[in-house]
Amino acid sequence: MSLLYECINTVIAVLISISSGMPNHFASIQLCVQKLRILIEDSDQNSMSKILKSHPKSVQARKDLVLQCLDDKDESIRLRALDLLYGMVSKKNLMEIVKKLMTHRDKAEGSQYRDELLSKIIDSCSQNNYQYITNFEWYVGILVELTRIDGTKHGSAIASQMLDVAIRVQAIRNFAVSQMAVLLKNAQLLQGNSDRNSISEVLYAAAWICGEFSEMLSSPLGTLEAMMDPKVMFLPSHIQSILVQNAAKLYARVIELCESEGDTESASAASNLLLDKVPMFVQSADLEVQERACCILHLVKQIIKLQGKGDKVAPELLSLFAGELNPVAPKAQKKVPIPEGLDLDAWINEPPSEASSEEGSGDTFSKYEKQVTEKTKSSKSYEPTEEELLKVNFLCGS
Repeated sequence: MSLLYECINTVIAVLISISSGMPNHFASIQLCVQKLRILIEDSDQNSMSKILKSHPKSVQARKDLVLQCLDDKDESIRLRALDLLYGMVSKKNLMEIVKKLMTHRDKAEGSQYRDELLSKIIDSCSQNNYQYITNFEWYVGILVELTRIDGTKHGSAIASQMLDVAIRVQAIRNFAVSQMAVLLKNAQLLQGNSDRNSISEVLYAAAWICGEFSEMLSSPLGTLEAMMDPKVMFLPSHIQSILVQNAAKLYARVIELCESEGDTESASAASNLLLDKVPMFVQSADLEVQERACCILHLVKQIIKLQGKGDKVAPELLSLFAGELNPVAPKAQKKVPIPEGLDLDAWINEPPSEASSEEGSGDTFSKYEKQVTEKTKSSKSYEPTEEELLKVNFLCGS
């Protein structure tokens, strides 16, 4: 197989080196594609993976030929081509490869292939700690585009990537927040929840990002209204709990803006919005949703009382959500020094020795046997006397 690939590589290199004035070599190129397909069709992919590791640049140069295999009628060939493309990714060609994969997204047939296509797009971009991404705004845009795929099981993976990028890449937070605000108003996502379709999971990330970085929202009140849409009650409970919690963060931001501008009407409107909408979460069967909703509802009622007195509540309200969550590196725990005198290999409580445990078990058996013997003796059958028997016979005879 390695020899076959080297032959294909040589022929392609020669065809490319030939001047443009020569006749068209389309037939030769097609033959190379067919031979390359033999490598992809091979059930033993070890040879192809070895070539990819030993000659990565050579294989990367043939990415267009591998991309053509995505149009093959055989799904197994398309899946193997996806695996190859994952290994061909570099900083120079990542955007191009993802663009090609995104065009195949719409015409992909079969849920398995569509899911694998989406998975490979995410894996290719996020591999080696986002090593090949040079523009994170572009990647956030790709993730938003992937939310338009209906019937996917990778909603949680998309949500996880949105959260990770927004937290770790501070430079693109403004863009990420604006995109998440749009997603919260997407009616399709509110309805896309089923065993097969998990795309509504992205609302978890969208709500958290908009709440945590609410100061970057252009219209926090509009986003708050989207979070309180009655349709969210059809979403899974863990998403509802995030919506309720981050609605409180947005509410605090709205109150701050209104008080700074002296807009008492908008502040009252925001309070009345939560006073009207939060009770539907209080009726939730999920305890987490119910508890958060109850706390926020009582908080809003208290704020309405203070607003009626003309008091400013924004500073205290914002203090409830003060502090920024910073990203934590996967290997951060290893950097924490071990305190002096702490032996992590020492027992906290010494386990009993095997000898003492055997003695203990023997004592237990002997005690149990003694108790059984005593009970047997105490429960010995009763034997009446001759006088008692005569009395019984006399009574029966009478």
